[in-house]
Amino acid sequence: MRRVVVTGRGCVSALGVERRAFEQALRSGRGGIGPLHYPNAPGPLNMPVAARVTGFVPEQLFDAKRAAQLDPFAQFALVAAREAMAEAGLASRLRGGGRCAVIVGTGVGGQATVDEMSQRVYGHGGRVHPMTIPRVMASSPASQISTEFGIQGPAFGVTSACSSSNHAIGLGFRMIRDGYADAAIVGGTDCCFSYGHLKAWEALRVTAPDTCRPFSRDRRGLVLGEGAGIFVLEELDHARERGGEALAEIAGFGMSADAGDLVHPAVAGMASAMRAALQDAGAAPEEVDYVNAHGTGTPTNDGMETRALHAVLGPHARAVAISSTKSLHGHALGAAGAIELAATIFALREGIVPPTANYLGPDDECDLDYTPNEPRERRIRLALSNSFAFGGLNAVLAVRQVD
Repeated sequence: MRRVVVTGRGCVSALGVERRAFEQALRSGRGGIGPLHYPNAPGPLNMPVAARVTGFVPEQLFDAKRAAQLDPFAQFALVAAREAMAEAGLASRLRGGGRCAVIVGTGVGGQATVDEMSQRVYGHGGRVHPMTIPRVMASSPASQISTEFGIQGPAFGVTSACSSSNHAIGLGFRMIRDGYADAAIVGGTDCCFSYGHLKAWEALRVTAPDTCRPFSRDRRGLVLGEGAGIFVLEELDHARERGGEALAEIAGFGMSADAGDLVHPAVAGMASAMRAALQDAGAAPEEVDYVNAHGTGTPTNDGMETRALHAVLGPHARAVAISSTKSLHGHALGAAGAIELAATIFALREGIVPPTANYLGPDDECDLDYTPNEPRERRIRLALSNSFAFGGLNAVLAVRQVD
């Protein structure tokens, strides 16, 4: 069977606009959650905190013509893709690359462009930008990455709410493993900070008034984030033959659907996806050293995920290091899984488990080791990265050190 490895990583998040800043924050436990400033909002916002990307200046990254084609969610994806391709050493080698795929997930697409268009149309009756449709469409990041790097293989977008990234990465993994491609640029991106979209999240009543406290007592909800994570995947021999470094191996991928409540998670669905990822990897539950949990910080999700971990890992669950890095970079929706895969690979390579920040103490429903507040050194050979989305859409990646 063809083995699939990661050879390049790029990350834009509330912890920094490049991967090294992201990893430094994981190493120190520094968070990116802070007050939400939304100048010139047309009305009140009852969302005091968020995890926004700072220091990202589009004018320094794109010329005016290119910038006109890009909603912020596509900008994030392109910048992360450039970083990933640079690390992989592939930017000049993939021109005309018909054996390379591009698959990028997003949860909400071009919300900034939708907001701008709506204000013009409904507020002033004005004309909209002629590139509005190409900016809004969920497949825009995949198209833009394909164009920038001359990739002529399969290219498309994936949307499955907060599991979009893991679905995109898992599909790229399977395309390579099954022989449809030799390489793939995969990941996810989202930028949800438009006024209308924030009001919609307010209406759901799942956001926190203070901060994100996954698995903790007194947790009060999620904190919205934004950003992108993009990876270069390659078939192992393909990477070795060109001298590329295998940073980690994607060992397995599992999917499931709850087929139940649209917003209330199901233990059985979560557990099914984790079991499928382990089976795909040919791994036993006792081999898992670390789980990067979905861990949203909502009262319901965290207890359900804990129950699912007990169901899948059995007694070994108490020996596994678990953390939710959403406590640091927020919930980036369709980008969440990709950003969290970057954190998982960091943990594998550095032997450092990122912390679950803002932890106040155990909760009756959450009784495992969540790496509270401080990073921890630990050898990690096999890890799971969980994504469980609204709509009951579950996707789990199994990642291991390269032999």
